[in-house]
Amino acid sequence: MSKRDYYEVLGVGRSAGDQEVKSAYRKLALQYHPDRNPGDKAAEEKFKEAAEAYSVLADADKRARYDRFGHAGVGGAASGPGGFDPTVFTGFEDILGGLGDIFGFGDVFGGGRRRGPQRGADLRYDLEITFEQSATGTETAIQIPRQETCEPCHGTGAAPGSAPTPCPQCRGTGQLRYQQGFFTVARTCGQCRGSGKIVSKPCTTCHGAGRVEQQRKLTVKIPAGIATGQRMRLNGEGEAGAQGGPSGDLYVVIHVQEHTFFHRDGNDLHCEIPLNFTTLALGGEITVPLVDGTETMKVPTGTETGTTFRLRGKGMPDVGGRGRGDLLVTVKALTPRKLSKEQRRLLEELARVLPAQEFEPTPREEGGDGRGLFDKVKDIFG
Repeated sequence: MSKRDYYEVLGVGRSAGDQEVKSAYRKLALQYHPDRNPGDKAAEEKFKEAAEAYSVLADADKRARYDRFGHAGVGGAASGPGGFDPTVFTGFEDILGGLGDIFGFGDVFGGGRRRGPQRGADLRYDLEITFEQSATGTETAIQIPRQETCEPCHGTGAAPGSAPTPCPQCRGTGQLRYQQGFFTVARTCGQCRGSGKIVSKPCTTCHGAGRVEQQRKLTVKIPAGIATGQRMRLNGEGEAGAQGGPSGDLYVVIHVQEHTFFHRDGNDLHCEIPLNFTTLALGGEITVPLVDGTETMKVPTGTETGTTFRLRGKGMPDVGGRGRGDLLVTVKALTPRKLSKEQRRLLEELARVLPAQEFEPTPREEGGDGRGLFDKVKDIFG
């Protein structure tokens, strides 16, 4: 059976631009995608037919040969070296990923890759600090286990005095390439596992791995104002990379201990201070603890219990260095549990001149029943 014209397959004219060709192919690939047509062999063939057409029309050189010679210009001896260029399918990973079995082989579109230098893994370290350390900043030492470059072999994996040799099977490329119809398939070389090198005499320290585990002691500077859950990145302090690749990073995750007096909300701090009711009634000055000292605060005459005062700039420092939060002080009336005879006498004398209970009369509301708060409370409790 003769092949259909590639322009006809994609449904575009011969003057179609690159974007029009790409859009037409995406539409067909989505329409005939195997996931949308499970078990439909006809749809599978159309899916592959569209891919073949696009692989030619998306390649400027092959499209020019096809326009001049037709299918003969892009098949057989006239096609030039090596099938299609997988890079023409860049941008279609969401459609084509993992479809090797559809085309009858394992790795599609450059799936086999040489294992060259690889970046080392990132590491995480959970560090607990005190509330005071988070407020003022600190410097502490931590110890982490990590993979580091083997010093005797300098990361090559070969014993001192020897060196890795190019893999004879893939000739040092790390890949084996096969021709499958109009596809060129790249597979990872099984003999060197993609490294392109063979270590015939492994290093006795790392046993050919090129890396060994070490306990490394590091100094970490904690900035003032850091909070629970925030993390710091130490560049290059993760595990060493393979095949000479760069090291990963170390992430230090902070956990701040709870404080017995202060409660943090963002950069603001909250606290409660118990005061004798005489201080609330008469007013006066009190001493308020701070995270880094004390502060004198004035309590106005007639302050009610539960009143909150704001001391600006007396909270936690901002971890980014943009000022400080506020300290919110809530005053609470303190009821003494033990009284001296003199204290009791004075309180009893005060009690004789103060009513035991006070209710503010409720103004008569228009259309209401005219009863005050006291009457309504009596109704509630019978």
